[in-house]
Amino acid sequence: MQKTFIKNLALLLTLNLLIKPFWVFGIEREVQVVVGTESYGLYFALFNFSFLLNILLDFGITQFNNKNIAQNNHLITKHFSSILLLKLMLGVGFMVVTVGIGFVLGYNPHQMHLLLLMGVNQFFAFMIMYLRSNLAGLHLFKTDSLISVLDRSLMIIFCSILLWGGVLDGKMTIDMFVYTQTFSYLLTTGIILLIVIRKANFKRLKWNLPFFVLILKKSFPFAILVLLMTFYNRVDAVMLERMLPNGALESGIYAAAYRILDSANMFSFLFAGLLLPMFARMLRYKESVEQLVKLSFTILITPAIIVVTATLFYSNELMGALYQVHVAESAAVFRIIMGCFVATSLTYIFGTLLTANGNLFQLNIMAATGMAFNLTMNIILIPRFHATGAAVSSLVTQFGSALLQIYLVQRIFKFKVNKRLLTQLAFFIPFVIILGYLSKLYVDNWIVGSLGFMAASAAFAFGIRLLHIKSIFRILKYG
Repeated sequence: MQKTFIKNLALLLTLNLLIKPFWVFGIEREVQVVVGTESYGLYFALFNFSFLLNILLDFGITQFNNKNIAQNNHLITKHFSSILLLKLMLGVGFMVVTVGIGFVLGYNPHQMHLLLLMGVNQFFAFMIMYLRSNLAGLHLFKTDSLISVLDRSLMIIFCSILLWGGVLDGKMTIDMFVYTQTFSYLLTTGIILLIVIRKANFKRLKWNLPFFVLILKKSFPFAILVLLMTFYNRVDAVMLERMLPNGALESGIYAAAYRILDSANMFSFLFAGLLLPMFARMLRYKESVEQLVKLSFTILITPAIIVVTATLFYSNELMGALYQVHVAESAAVFRIIMGCFVATSLTYIFGTLLTANGNLFQLNIMAATGMAFNLTMNIILIPRFHATGAAVSSLVTQFGSALLQIYLVQRIFKFKVNKRLLTQLAFFIPFVIILGYLSKLYVDNWIVGSLGFMAASAAFAFGIRLLHIKSIFRILKYG
């Protein structure tokens, strides 16, 4: 199972390393520069608001389906036609509730127009996630890896034409940016739907009320978990935009800093998408998951520590290279918010294992506590410290949640304490921090310094066998 995991992780990360960074730093960054920090900040807040209600779009069905199909492949033929109809009905409900709450919050007509479009985009995005869960559940990881970058690839093409193709009389607007996403999601949904239909022997949509009730009942714990975790991951930008007089601007500053974290988290999220069906299948057949957990931990946490340390020392330079305005403010937020990358990486490993093991009650308790804590901290910190306060709230909440998940995994699975791994980390983390400080102090060119620091840190990780290149290559060769 580890061999399959490494092979497909390599393919998945390679494809996403080619596509996602260009989307984040080439397209999204350029759009923010062109439309302005305030306009993009409004988009970012509305996007996160539409994301908060995704429980109504998915209701935990995607995670439930991923685990269920991984353990029972034959159920895709039996369940797909009914679940697809249920997803369509949930989409209608989501749009009604989203627009209704938008009116209650006092969004103006233009904001409501953008919110409606982003609601449509969320519907397609979550439909794609559900359809991909069928591919992952069937262990069609290569197909899933290719599909994982299709929507962004299309967006890059369409946005590049609008930004640099000379087809517009004026500048690109935030509305155009949202429309390109809608069209790209629509095309991607159509393509993956055709693939899954063939695998599921789909003939027609099937109305089955008892089945709908059963699925919603089984997926309800997943839905609550998704809702709670979404709130404390996404509510920051919404609260910034609504609570402050210059909320759209502060949300834009937060978005500028959050962009790199969001990009980094994409890889952890894709990583978890591979882990969930593997953990689920291994647990069903009573196989030990300890080695896969250790392998996942070292592969994710090692680069996370390096990246977070690099951003700690080079935040001003990096923000200055990406943006022309509000650089100091974005850098201050960036230094704090990037610490979440380590915490979310831990969550994507240990939270995924707990999900696969069915420990949803415990996860929901932790997520509810995290949401309440995050909201409280935001209410206290945002009025005083603005975007920086939101970043502090997110960092504390994420680390608290990650540590609780590690504790719960240890209690349930009773893994042996890996003294060798702890010793390696005890050497590695101080070394990386000292090396980052020295590179900043003695290397004048920040690009050379940061790249040299990351390369030296990675070499040290291999040198102390925190990462073991021979074992990885052996798995790739003989898997």
